[in-house]
Amino acid sequence: MIGRPRFTAAVAALLTSILLLSGCGAAGEASSAPDTLRVALLPDENASDVIKKNEPLKKYLEEELEMDVELVVTTDYSSMIEAMSRGRLELAYFGPLSYVIAQEKADIEPFAALQEVDGEDPTYQSVFIANADAGIESLADVAGKTVAWGDQASTSSHLIPKAMLAEEADLRVDQGDYEEQYVGSHDAVALAVQNGNADAGGMSLPIYERMVEEGVIDPEKVVKVQESEPYANYPWTMQSNLPEDVKGKLRAAFLELEDPAVLEPFDATGFEEVTDADYDAVRDLAPLLDINLEDYQ
Repeated sequence: MIGRPRFTAAVAALLTSILLLSGCGAAGEASSAPDTLRVALLPDENASDVIKKNEPLKKYLEEELEMDVELVVTTDYSSMIEAMSRGRLELAYFGPLSYVIAQEKADIEPFAALQEVDGEDPTYQSVFIANADAGIESLADVAGKTVAWGDQASTSSHLIPKAMLAEEADLRVDQGDYEEQYVGSHDAVALAVQNGNADAGGMSLPIYERMVEEGVIDPEKVVKVQESEPYANYPWTMQSNLPEDVKGKLRAAFLELEDPAVLEPFDATGFEEVTDADYDAVRDLAPLLDINLEDYQ
């Protein structure tokens, strides 16, 4: 089990209204093996890029599971959460916060997370970034500036960097210490900062590093201000009512994956097992954010 990072920040209220989707029975009802495995991918980057990156994994799963796999990128985090709760998806790749919210609404279970370094816990970090011309060298310098976040239900492009501002610099948006804007995804945060549409922002450190490596953003223009502590990596989750043989094959397919061609797009060495308890650190933040997770059931 992953060690829990400590976050003790009080930050602004979170989450927009959940979108209601029609059709399909409740996810908790007994189900048979699906003809097609519908797999939702977190819309934290451009949808076409997300699909492209996951194509090798799709082909691998089709071979291992001997069933068709359909990749789905929803319009935002809320619609993905609701689709999972309505049983319109069998598998979903959530961020830590969106998983915690979804788990309150749906009978789902996490089972695997990407391991970036062999032998270490599957963790990752958020990073607070700034436009090089904004005069921001520390979190305290964000006072009076404009900050870009991704989705409101995002862990590393909203929850964690906002907590960093509150705890380490005593800066809170609800007190008027800075202005904020939501731009939807991690890559949109980076581009907003680079283009000067925002002074600073928060995003996933792995996504930041990949965008720099690919030349999408210039590290001389979009600078790192501070990295967060490590915390439990994005969980792959499945509907708990899937047949046990399907669930067993899914676990084995992920946890036994060693093919470099499949893992290369994720800069990972493999997948490691995770459990629901690994995301208690995110749950602990909910009261500090004035979120009652049960309200979203």
